[in-house]
Amino acid sequence: MTSRSTPGYTCPTTLHLVGPQSWTEVPAQLSYEVSDPFAVRITFGESGAGEEGISWLVGRELLRTGLDRPAGEGDVRMWPSRTSGDVLFLHLRAPSGEALFEASRGTLAGFLRLTENVVPVGEESSVLDVDDELAALLSNGGADPNGR
Repeated sequence: MTSRSTPGYTCPTTLHLVGPQSWTEVPAQLSYEVSDPFAVRITFGESGAGEEGISWLVGRELLRTGLDRPAGEGDVRMWPSRTSGDVLFLHLRAPSGEALFEASRGTLAGFLRLTENVVPVGEESSVLDVDDELAALLSNGGADPNGR
């Protein structure tokens, strides 16, 4: 686990891209930060030598639900395998295409338990400064919302 500027956790993992005739191992990293308590960032690809991988923000609640039953709509969906207790399927869709991954249920469940040590489920709103977030949104990302 690596250290970040805000409290959180990072967990390297390997996902398997499900292709028409084979799997491809894809290194990935799960990240959770207090500054965005409702989301988990999944970064695909090598993250060494200053390279940034492709990242998706996925709702922590969607991931928790997907451990046990189908969850999500639209661009992000997740469900457990019917034949293997440790396999989850993660389906991602973007304008450029879509991908189906297999992930370890045990790895994801363990990671989510660690995130709950940082921000317990149901306490996400208490760590956000809603007034600051709202002011930033209303001010087009940082300008004074009163136009000063």
